[in-house]
Amino acid sequence: MSNVLISILSFLLAISVLVAVHEFGHFWVARKIGIKVLRFSIGFGRPLWSRKIGVDQTELVIASIPLGGYVKMLDEREGEVPECDRQRSFNSAPMWGRMAVLVGGPAANFLFAIFAYWIMFVVGVPGLAPVVGEIAPDTIAGQAGMRGGDQILQVRGKAVATWESAMLNLLDDMLDDGRIEFQVRGEDGATRNLVLDATGKESQLTEPGALFDGLGIRPWQPYWPATIEVVDPDGPAEQAGMLPGDRVVAIDDIEVGDWPALVSQLQDRPDQQVRVTVQRDGVSKSLLVNVASMQREGRTVGRIGVQGVRPEAVPDSMHGTTRYGPLGAIPAALTKTWDMTTLTLRMLWKMLEGVVSPKNISGPINIAQYAGVSASMGLVAFASFLAVVSISLGIINLMPVPMLDGGQLLYHFAELITGKPLPERVQMIGHQAGLVLLAMLMTFAFYNDIARLLD
Repeated sequence: MSNVLISILSFLLAISVLVAVHEFGHFWVARKIGIKVLRFSIGFGRPLWSRKIGVDQTELVIASIPLGGYVKMLDEREGEVPECDRQRSFNSAPMWGRMAVLVGGPAANFLFAIFAYWIMFVVGVPGLAPVVGEIAPDTIAGQAGMRGGDQILQVRGKAVATWESAMLNLLDDMLDDGRIEFQVRGEDGATRNLVLDATGKESQLTEPGALFDGLGIRPWQPYWPATIEVVDPDGPAEQAGMLPGDRVVAIDDIEVGDWPALVSQLQDRPDQQVRVTVQRDGVSKSLLVNVASMQREGRTVGRIGVQGVRPEAVPDSMHGTTRYGPLGAIPAALTKTWDMTTLTLRMLWKMLEGVVSPKNISGPINIAQYAGVSASMGLVAFASFLAVVSISLGIINLMPVPMLDGGQLLYHFAELITGKPLPERVQMIGHQAGLVLLAMLMTFAFYNDIARLLD
């Protein structure tokens, strides 16, 4: 199955699950306080499947466009309501009840994130221990005294076990004042307290994937020699005379230290002729190779048709797995959800201040790619992806923007203060403004997605 198809299916599965969770939150609260629910739909458009359940004959629907959903409740503002059902309409519910229904959707997203993190912690979250591979002397990390072989133990007093937790904590600490305080243990076993000063560079460092490179930190990786194991028949490498066992040492006189460096250099040279220097039986040979091209994740990359030997095995000391029992995973999941929620809010606020790069705003294309990658990596990775997106949906829906749950809550707060609903014209103007704002946001998100593909 192609990567594109996996991404599309994973994206649709993720959206369907998270929309179902969100709308079920509205549905459950509405039913609990006595509001009559007419329809619970996953998706929009023509119904593909429907069924009526319960005393109220609520219609459950799976519709043809799986990019959203809704809960339709009895409401006098949307049509005539029989006298016997008026007390069960949404607009007749007490103020606290209506606000509870609106909060129910985002609350369900946060509860789902807690559940997803709970599953992750029970199964076990694997990762590489946060051990540094290389540090360039003229970088932020180099100037702070960080050295290759250092293992990050704590960031601002918080213990970290994997590179993922280290990255999130480094980012969170940097958002305060641009300075990152952390503790490392060197190869000699001694611990040191260091400070990375990234003041004024926060926007650059918060661009997607830029944190470690910008700080000058290269995480430790097992050595993967640039030695060829398989040469594809009739491929560019075979046509140039490359053989299994050749070790690539340079491309156009640029040194190749390992297999990732070889792949990176070739990917940057699609449809070009390059001079590849290899070591064969102790003899250096220079070969001219016509690099072919292929499409990968929306961009054109170079390839020559070779496969490398396996990298060295990762020693047990470099594995960092976070695992809890079923009970211990509950507070861990609550803490993780809280930390991700506060980090997301801080990122959004700093983005408005101009401190954090707006390139972090992602649209459906980028989300679909992440969905496909995480799904291919297994249950834990996909659960982590769902948790992060669910938290984001909960936060976004609570924003005070008309058309969203937060905007409706704002209207209800205004009604609570004034003692009467806002005029319909004011609400209509708010809805139109909210629609324009959401359209602008989606346009910018699409722009970011396309820019990443073309980068």
